[in-house]
Order: sequence, then structure tokens, then C-alpha cells
Amino acid sequence: MKKVFCCAALVLMVLFSCKKDRREPPTVGTPPIEEEPIEPTQPGREVLTWVDAQSNVFGTYGKFSSKTEISSILDRLKDCGVTGLVIDVKLGTGYTMYNSAYTTEQKSMGGKNKPDDYVEFLIAEAKKRQMKAYVSLMTFVDGEASIATGYAFDNPEYKEKNESIVVKDASGTLGRISSMGHSVFMNPAQPEVQQRVLNLIKEITEKFEIDGLILDFCRYSDINSDFSDFSKNQFIKFMKDKFNDASAANMNFPRDIVNTWTVSSGQVVPSVTGKYFKQWLYYRASVIQDFVKKARVAVKSVKPDVAFGSYVGAWYGSYHYVGVNWASKDYDPFQDYNLRMDWAYPGYGETGYLEEVDLLMTGNYFTQIMLNENPLTAGMKYHWWSMEGSLNGIDYITKNRRPIYGSIDLGNVPYASKAEISRAIQYILSRTSGGIMLFDVVHMYGPQYNYLKEELFDAVKTGVQN
Repeated sequence: MKKVFCCAALVLMVLFSCKKDRREPPTVGTPPIEEEPIEPTQPGREVLTWVDAQSNVFGTYGKFSSKTEISSILDRLKDCGVTGLVIDVKLGTGYTMYNSAYTTEQKSMGGKNKPDDYVEFLIAEAKKRQMKAYVSLMTFVDGEASIATGYAFDNPEYKEKNESIVVKDASGTLGRISSMGHSVFMNPAQPEVQQRVLNLIKEITEKFEIDGLILDFCRYSDINSDFSDFSKNQFIKFMKDKFNDASAANMNFPRDIVNTWTVSSGQVVPSVTGKYFKQWLYYRASVIQDFVKKARVAVKSVKPDVAFGSYVGAWYGSYHYVGVNWASKDYDPFQDYNLRMDWAYPGYGETGYLEEVDLLMTGNYFTQIMLNENPLTAGMKYHWWSMEGSLNGIDYITKNRRPIYGSIDLGNVPYASKAEISRAIQYILSRTSGGIMLFDVVHMYGPQYNYLKEELFDAVKTGVQN
């Protein structure tokens, strides 16, 4: 994959790929709770496989630059029981895998070229095998700073106005996210940024015969963003409109949000928070919720029958770090004395966006499957860093209002054996109301891209069909 990030939680070490969310702040776990066990949701049987464009088409060992290889691999996926694809159509460069009126077409990268009609061909080949075809967008990412490439770099005025401003170090130094050498996130609150994505969503929905559209990276980059003047002024207005707090206009920004910072596992995170920190989290979640509502309208205004969904990390207990509340609007973390969301502010629950999507994919990227497999979690009911514990929590906070697709990372998580991969797939399918998302197809056919250094089609087939 194009990048790998490292993240630790409790005693569990997990590696995440670039495509999916990457980090969890330190946690000491959730204490045991005396409650009746959660009944598993009605098992879903949709088996979706993600097709990351950068890895599969342009990666060193990627095979999706060849139509012959694409057809062959899709035959193998069909044999495994895969029922659909999730096809990247907007990359982290901000470019698209098709000819767009709103951005540059990503025709080549790293010396490799894509088929001219890549998206059309992949959709047609999926349909030929009775597979569904979903598309995905890296929503708020518009450039790759490590190679100074992408839509943001091609459009300096857009970049200057909209690039996310982040806290760069423990001293609280502010700067552009591109100066950190990371993916270039835009500020999700900026109207121009939102409109650009909405234009692409409408274009994609109109252009292709798709079954669904999935938002990926529909979030802030991390807890250290966005600290631009635009966000400051919008937050001041939010405080006045929402809480009738005119005094917020005189705040010491950003110290009244976060007073001091530290670096943990390579991430800049709060050390001492300020008096407006919880309200700031509320504001950021409202920004993302507002955009998700607009994105839904954009899809449905073009093709009402196209499913609208989102991918999120399963670790809800810290997902406020990226400004996202993917729970049901009727779940109130502030009033939840079971999960103890101490970061929540009164009313935060109303920022939940679950009801705005038709389906939700959650990244359950863990080697631990059952809670009783670790003595530290055996007495718990919820634990965001095991499959059972996270799925319990997901059922709890989504109230089973929408189909959930649990997800497994086949390549960046160090499974001990193929049998463990099969067991994880079986468990997710037994628990979820929608099915499973397998990330990513490149891990199945490219031994270089998984820990076991073997093809994984047989492990997937065993997991899906048994």
C-alpha cells in the first residue's frame, strides 16, 4: 500500500494501511459492565472487496493496470464468494480515475498507466459476474505532500485558502499540513472545499452505473486540525448561535481549545485542554454531519436508488479526534454512563450522522476476535480494539438503524495464519446486519502486501463460504 501507519492500543499492536483511518489515542480500556449480552444482529451476507486505485493500478506489484489481470482476479473473487467491489475513483492526489470536469484525470503514476476506461471496465466486469459496483472518494484529501503532487498543488489559490492548518509540534506551532509531508487534507468547513466534492459526487453518480457511493476520509486529518482563522471565526459564530456565548469572541485561540500539546506515537495530541475543548469537538462533528447531509442530497438528487454510505474507523471512543460522530442521532455519549465518553459536551449526540447514510462500513482492523481471548478484556462487554468488543459497541451506539458492514484489513494487520483470517471473516459475517468489507484486493493477490507473504484467496473463500 502507499503508506502504513503504526498504532497501539492496550496490549494490541495493529498496522493500518493508508486507505483506512490510522490511530487511537492512549486508552486504558472500558471497565466491565453488568448487562445482558447483546444479541447478534441478523447476519448479513454481502461481501464487498475494496479496490484501492493507487495500490492496485499504480503500485509496484499492482495488477489492475492490465484488463486481462483484472478479469482474472475478478473471477477469483467471484469464486471466493465476493458479491461486490468498492472502486476508488477519487485518489489522495485529488485527481480522479476517469475524465472529470472538475479535476485532472490520474492516468499514470510511478511509471505505470491505467486503462483508459478503467472505471467503466471494472464496473462492467463486476456486473458481468453479478457483483455490485460501489465507488469511493477520498473526500477531503487533495494532494500528496511527499511528492508535491495533486489538485491542491496545481491550484495555488485553492491550496492557500483551503489547506488545513495544523499544530505541528509539542510547542503548539501552527503551519500548513503540507509542510508535514503528509496527505494534504483540506479544511472540511470551507464552502469551496465542500462544493468541489459535491460537484464530483454528482458527476460520478451521473456518469457511472453504480449501486452505491462511499465517502472515505470524510473527516479532519486528526485532533491537531483545523486551526485556521476561518475555523476560528466559524467556531465563534457557532458558540454564539448554539450557546448564546458572545464571550467566545474574546477567546485566546487556540490555547482555549488546547492549552498544551505533546507528541505520542508520532502524533501531536492534547496534553492539557482548554475551556472550549469539548465545544470545539461538538463544532467539528457538526461540520462533518452538515457535509454528509449535503452529500446525501447530492447523490439522491441524481439517482435516488444509489446507496449512500461512509467508511469509518470502528474505534468510536476516540473518533472525535477526527471530528466524526457516526453514531445514531439518538445516541447521547454525554449521558452514557456505560461507555463513559468524558470528552462529550451536552448535546453532542445530535451531531450523529448515521441516519443520513444507507450503510456504514466500520474498520474492525484487529487481530483479537473474541473478548475472552485476552485476559485484560475477558470481563468486558465493549472494547473498541477487538472484533467482538467493537461490534458490540457499534450495535449499541447505532441502535441497529442502518446496515453495518464490518471490515477486515487483510494485509496490514499481522494475523498469525490464514485460519485466523478465515475465522475473523466468519465472525464478522455472523454478527453484522449488512455484511463485510475486505480491505484490500491487492493483499489477496500480492504476497508482498501482507504479513503472511502468501496469496489469500483461499483464506477468504474459507471464511466466506463456511
